[in-house]
Amino acid sequence: MRFLANENFPLPSVQLLRLAGYDIASVTEDSPGIEDTEVLTRAANEQRVILTFDRDYGELIYRLRLPSPTGVIYLRFRPHTPEEPATLLLNLLEIEGLQFEGRFTVVERDQIRQRPLP
Repeated sequence: MRFLANENFPLPSVQLLRLAGYDIASVTEDSPGIEDTEVLTRAANEQRVILTFDRDYGELIYRLRLPSPTGVIYLRFRPHTPEEPATLLLNLLEIEGLQFEGRFTVVERDQIRQRPLP
């Protein structure tokens, strides 16, 4: 699975995911300041799942019908440490049968909700 970390996704978490062997690009490193619509387009073109703390992606995809990426993982909590998002994701990625591609996934500390992408 390939990821695209939005600008609000902490770099220490990006680095931990890379150390775990995941292909992860980072907006902060590659193209800081780009608009959310450009992040969506890039993720769709590169077949990446977006990692973000920004809830606007739901509106862009479902209401405005902009191009869907491979998937979106919206982390809906304030991390205690910059590494916490990666640690949580690594645990989720080990759950058999849990899929992120083709889905908009909302991750909270105590629950996960998923909705199919259009």
